[in-house]
Amino acid sequence: MTRFTSLEICAGAGGQALGLEKAGFDPVMLIDNDPHACATLRANRPAWDVKQLDLIDFVGHEHPKVLNVDLLAGGLPRLPYSVAAKQKHVEDRYDLLRAAIWLAIEVRPRVIMLENVPALVKDRRLIKTRDFVESELKSNGYQWLWGVLDAQHYGVPQRREHGVLVAMRPDDLVRFQWPDPLGDAATVGDTLWRSMASRGWAGAEEWRVMANEVAPPIIGGSKDRGGADLGPTRTKNIWARLGVNGGSIADDVPGPDFVLRVGTAPTDRKGLPKLTVPQVAILQGFPQEWVITGAKTARYRQVGHACPPPLATALGTGLARALSG
Repeated sequence: MTRFTSLEICAGAGGQALGLEKAGFDPVMLIDNDPHACATLRANRPAWDVKQLDLIDFVGHEHPKVLNVDLLAGGLPRLPYSVAAKQKHVEDRYDLLRAAIWLAIEVRPRVIMLENVPALVKDRRLIKTRDFVESELKSNGYQWLWGVLDAQHYGVPQRREHGVLVAMRPDDLVRFQWPDPLGDAATVGDTLWRSMASRGWAGAEEWRVMANEVAPPIIGGSKDRGGADLGPTRTKNIWARLGVNGGSIADDVPGPDFVLRVGTAPTDRKGLPKLTVPQVAILQGFPQEWVITGAKTARYRQVGHACPPPLATALGTGLARALSG
C-alpha cells in the first residue's frame, strides 16, 4: 500500500486519524486543544506528534513538516452548525471553519477533508458559509465536493449522518469517488450483548432481542453542560425502546443480580441497563484496544464527538485511490 502524509486538526480522541491510518495516511502532526484528547492520542500512538493548542493559534510555516502534506483532515466542532445552536455561523466563538480553510491554503495539501454536521452541506441557512469556503478554495486552485454519509452504511452500528467536504486539485478530484455503502449495520443488541453478559447478567439474551435496531446518534454534548448522558429527551426515548437507560453513563455493565424491567412509558427507564464508555466506543466503531483516557465524563465526550473510524477508513480509501491515480 502506498503511504501518504497527513495533518490532523481538531483530532479529538483520534477516530478520524485512526480510520485514515488504516486507509494509508500517516499523520506528521495532530492538533487538539483538549488535554484529555491529547492524552488519549499519546496513549495509543506514542510516536505521533501531538500538539495541545488552539487551532486559531497554529501557524503552519512555524512547523515546516506540515507544509505540502498529502492530506489536511479534521472533524471540526459541530456546535456552530447544529440546529440547537441556531446556525451561529462564523461569528460563533466555537467555529473553526475559517481557521481550517486558511490553514489549508497556507499548508497547500493535495487533499482537504473536513467533517461536520450534515446541515453544513445541505441547510439553506448556511449558504453564506458554503460560499465563503468555495470562494477561498476556488481562488487557490482547488475544486470541491460536498457530501452526506451515514455511518450505519459503513460498518458502524449507529444512525449518524456526517457532512463532508472534500477538496483537491482538478486532476486528482476527477479520480475521487464517494465510498459505496457496505450493507446493513449490526443492531445494538447483536453488537453489545456479550459485553452486557460479561459479569454474569442472565438477562443479556433477552435484552439482545429487545435492542434490535442500530443505535440513534451518539451525542457528546457541550463542555458547558452537565455530566454524560445519551442526549436530549427524544433520543433518550429511542434508547429506552432499545432497552437502554440513557439518563447517564454506567461505571460497569450489569451484574448477576440486575433485573430487566421494561417501563410502561419511555420516561420510565429505571429497570433498564445503562451503557458504559467502552460500549459507547464500540457503537462509534472504535476497536476495543483503543484506550480513552480521563474521568468518565471526559472519556464519554471524547467518544461522542469522534468521527467513527470505519467511516474515516471508507473515505480515506477513496482519497488514497484518487491520489494514487
